[in-house]
Amino acid sequence: MIKEVRFKGVGPQGKLVQGTFTVSSRKEVKEQLERLKQRYQVRIQSVEYKRDFLYKVKMPIGKPYTGRQSAFSKDEVAQALQRMGHKDFTINPVLFDIKIKPSSQDIMMFIKLSTNMLKDKMSFGKILGMLAEEQPNRMMREALVQIENQLKQGVEGREVFMRYTDIFGRFPAFMLGLATRSGNMTEIFEATNKFIERDNEIKKNIRKTLISPMFAVVATIGAVVYYVVDIFPATAQLFIKYNMPLPPMTKATLQMSDWLGNYWFILLALIVIPAIILWRWWETPKGRVWRDKHIINLPIIGSLIHKSSIEIYFRVFGTIYSGAGDNIETIKTAAEACRNSYMEKQIKTITIPLMLREGEGFVPAMEASGVFTKTSITRLKTGSETGNILQAAQQIATYYEAETTYKMNALIEYIQSFVGIFIAIAITMLTIVSAEIATVSPPTT
Repeated sequence: MIKEVRFKGVGPQGKLVQGTFTVSSRKEVKEQLERLKQRYQVRIQSVEYKRDFLYKVKMPIGKPYTGRQSAFSKDEVAQALQRMGHKDFTINPVLFDIKIKPSSQDIMMFIKLSTNMLKDKMSFGKILGMLAEEQPNRMMREALVQIENQLKQGVEGREVFMRYTDIFGRFPAFMLGLATRSGNMTEIFEATNKFIERDNEIKKNIRKTLISPMFAVVATIGAVVYYVVDIFPATAQLFIKYNMPLPPMTKATLQMSDWLGNYWFILLALIVIPAIILWRWWETPKGRVWRDKHIINLPIIGSLIHKSSIEIYFRVFGTIYSGAGDNIETIKTAAEACRNSYMEKQIKTITIPLMLREGEGFVPAMEASGVFTKTSITRLKTGSETGNILQAAQQIATYYEAETTYKMNALIEYIQSFVGIFIAIAITMLTIVSAEIATVSPPTT
């Protein structure tokens, strides 16, 4: 999260110096202060961070009212209240300042509203001010206020928005910054909104395809294990107590119950520990590359995920290519937005070096990366021959959007049917075992 910092110090001629700057981490604060010392010979005396304070003002008539104010110190809030004519008040710092990041829906709504206002010829500064006032998410609201102030100070738009990648996301922040210095701001905002909508749709489909069925299967397995380990033995032990002969399925289920009761912790460790190790490794750069490389090789679902990443790549490429002249930066940004670390690595380590160092053409360099389908490469070659790479990129994105949407919906139906069959089989097996134990009767003698 971006924080505003104020420093006070003494200049080379003994004069007091004061200034503010924005950073995203404590490390950047030290780096910025070191640059100030070296460049302006300033001796830093104090550093203050802007934080939130809660105040309560007692009124002569009526109920007291409370508020929240960002400031560098408690005295600043007190002075502001005194200037407003208030004398009886209390001020306390916010001890636990929990900030919730805005959702993708918040970001998309901001871009949609901005697009509509831009079409009405409203200035971007006024748009930021209006949307900040109406924004329910405090983190987003503070970011919009800071962006508006920095743009008024003359800071370059791309630099400003790239400071807020943790809020907007890398590609949307890049696009919004690009829009501030382009002549087709409305068009770029619309393209960014289209990207976010499509990205959300792909994530939702993947959740429906993988995550939701997985939870259903795990819950069913958990219920079966609980029945076998806890409920079933309580009933079966009554028959064992009186030395009654048990049917084969009941006997086998009881043996399984005993085994699980004795070794459940070993089985749990064999599942949980490798899962945690794998998850932690996937958090590393090398782990993400390995994961994404093998995901696209999975049967059926891997091909859809791969084509979805290609679609996002060319959608981003086509959008930026129409608004920027730096092809290398366009290729790099599109690779970072494609949601596949393996594709990003191949493009950055093979495609871009081939174009920069060896002067290779765009299409051969893309083909050398080995992460694009034959269909996309063929279409790019056609676009290159006709001199219209942009149109080819847009056609690839449109084609794969239609294909992946249709196939993903069909796959979701198949997986839901499979999960339903799995649950039905599990319930049927439990019913059969339960019915079999009901046939046990005590001996006649």
